[in-house]
Amino acid sequence: MIFMEKLYGKQLEVMAYRARLLALDAVHTASSGHIGGSLSVIDALTTLYFNEMNVDPADSKNPDRDRFVLSKGHTTPALYSVLALRGFFPMEDLKLFRSIKGHYSGHPDMRHVNGVDMSTGSLGQGISAAVGMALAGKTAKKDYRVYAICGDGEIAEGQVWEAAMSAAKYGLDNLCAMVDVNGLQIDGATKDVMPSEPLDKKFEAFNWNVIKVDGHDYDALVKALEAARACKGKPTMILLHTLKGKGVSFMEGVYGWHGKAPNDEQYEQAKAEVEAHLAELEGK
Repeated sequence: MIFMEKLYGKQLEVMAYRARLLALDAVHTASSGHIGGSLSVIDALTTLYFNEMNVDPADSKNPDRDRFVLSKGHTTPALYSVLALRGFFPMEDLKLFRSIKGHYSGHPDMRHVNGVDMSTGSLGQGISAAVGMALAGKTAKKDYRVYAICGDGEIAEGQVWEAAMSAAKYGLDNLCAMVDVNGLQIDGATKDVMPSEPLDKKFEAFNWNVIKVDGHDYDALVKALEAARACKGKPTMILLHTLKGKGVSFMEGVYGWHGKAPNDEQYEQAKAEVEAHLAELEGK
């Protein structure tokens, strides 16, 4: 495996905001896609792929690689953008997002998209696949780690808790799952649709190592992932406290942006805001 030089702090933020631009472009071009939750989880994804995970775009099926499962599979604008920046496929391919001319569908497709380890989309099922991958690694005495990201609305699915029980039973300390706790889902606030808190106490009761972190703080994300690797004997759950639509003022904290594409005027405003922050970070 080829090990990339890790990014930290401001470097990660620059990469994450580049990914935000790509995600906005993809959704606007397609006039379709889930942008709100993509923007909330993009910082965690950037940290995984540019600091934490042992992966090689040139050898993406290496049996010793780390695995990632996007259980909240509708946020492919974030995943595809980060994968493109990491070099798994050309960034121009993002223009084919949700297009009949390409394979970059609205949910991850492991058959056609390089770097995707599991096809997902049916909420609740991705975390079960991640548990299976981690169990396979343990059984085969492999050193690879498995990562997964769920949505806080997705936690209402019973299969999530079956997976949580299994991960604890088999002591899957090679598994690190996350929940994107942005507090919103397609129908409104999670606390109103189906309350899930206290998530920390619930996962602790299922015998998981639980870490709570600001999902937009890159240094905190790096430290949380380091702590997850250091934990032995049980799986780790990182609760990412995030802001839906992070980085675009009129999308932040608005559930209506769960699955809506910006029109031309909204796109230009969103793009200008993200580009301005990126220019500030890069000192332009």
